Amino acid sequence: MMRMRTMARSSTSTTTTTMKENIATLAKRAAEEEVWEVRPCGMLVQKRDPDTEPAAAAAAAPVPTIRVRVKYESACYEIYVSSQASFGDLKKLVAEQTGLHPQDQKIVFKDRERDSREYLDTAGVKDRAKLALSADPVAHARRVLEMRRAAKAEKAAKSVSAVGSEVDKLSAKVSALETIVSKGKKVADKDILDLTEQLMNLLLRLDGIVIEGDVKIQKGKQVRRVQKYVETLDVLKVKNAKIVTTLTNPHQQQQQQPPQSAVVTAREWEVFDSLFGPSTSSAESTATHHHHRLHCFLHTNPKV
Repeated sequence: MMRMRTMARSSTSTTTTTMKENIATLAKRAAEEEVWEVRPCGMLVQKRDPDTEPAAAAAAAPVPTIRVRVKYESACYEIYVSSQASFGDLKKLVAEQTGLHPQDQKIVFKDRERDSREYLDTAGVKDRAKLALSADPVAHARRVLEMRRAAKAEKAAKSVSAVGSEVDKLSAKVSALETIVSKGKKVADKDILDLTEQLMNLLLRLDGIVIEGDVKIQKGKQVRRVQKYVETLDVLKVKNAKIVTTLTNPHQQQQQQPPQSAVVTAREWEVFDSLFGPSTSSAESTATHHHHRLHCFLHTNPKV
């Protein structure tokens, strides 16, 4: 009995110890959850209190707006901009008032040209600061060249796309002719020649398009498509010629064979000539002689 009580007390003590350990583990996890947080990028970092962090408090404060004076040629412009904006942002605002493209602008502050990626506060630009603006001819020429190149590429892309649409239409016609010829039917040679000529004209148009980059790849694809259809038409032309030869040969053979009735009549004339004497050599006497014999033959054979 004492042994059973001892075992029961021991079991109760073990259960209590296990419960305490579980509670401690849960408390530790809760504390960790309060201390740690997951950032949007997936990184696990220590949680910060925005009320106690000076940087966070400063970030929560509104960004002040400053007024800068930009001198361009003989005019002076006042621009309101964020103190933490970049010189690129300032150039966009200046372009709205001066009409000078942001990429063509050159802004000088404290005797130094500023890059568009540089920030105003980092450069020391404060409220009522003065900046000098001038046009950059080199940048303007570079931008114009890029615009022309882009326009040329866009035009070439449209040309290749237009040729591709025409190739699609002609490919349907080639497939239709291929289906007819595969069934052993004849097609007009003019149809094959016209399609071939149209495809060759498309090749010439593609050859006149000079471009680089992705558009050049698309151009090469269209050239290979056109060449494939031209080769298909060449094969169809040969097959179509064989089909025409097969159809005309029996007809020619039929024309060369005389009718059976004519053969029988000729044989009867030969028998008739052998019975009633030889024929003369002259054409006139032969016609008269045959006419007389035909009259005698019909008289003696009324059923003929």
